[in-house]
Amino acid sequence: MAPKKDKAPPPSSKPAKSGGKQKKKKWSKGKQKEKVNNLVLFDNATFDKLLSEAGKQKVVTAATLSERFRINGSLARRAIRELVSRGAIKMVCHHSSLQIYTRSTNEKVNPTAA
Repeated sequence: MAPKKDKAPPPSSKPAKSGGKQKKKKWSKGKQKEKVNNLVLFDNATFDKLLSEAGKQKVVTAATLSERFRINGSLARRAIRELVSRGAIKMVCHHSSLQIYTRSTNEKVNPTAA
């Protein structure tokens, strides 16, 4: 009997893949925060709304005013000064970076209790 010839595999059009020719993984750009468009000056409608509603809030800070009324942070600090001078809010806690205020109530203080 004659020896059998091994049949060679058909040549493929793709070369054999080696480890170095893969596509590089692309990095994600991460989550992009949407830019807010806050006011830098008061208009009459926003100022009137601030005067009427800010005195009713339980906690008043520059951040809460900025978020609620869509105003700049420096404008919120000026608004807080205005509200304090009008007596609409009073200070609870003072720190160099954060001042916390609350609404003013018309409570009568008992002078003998202090």
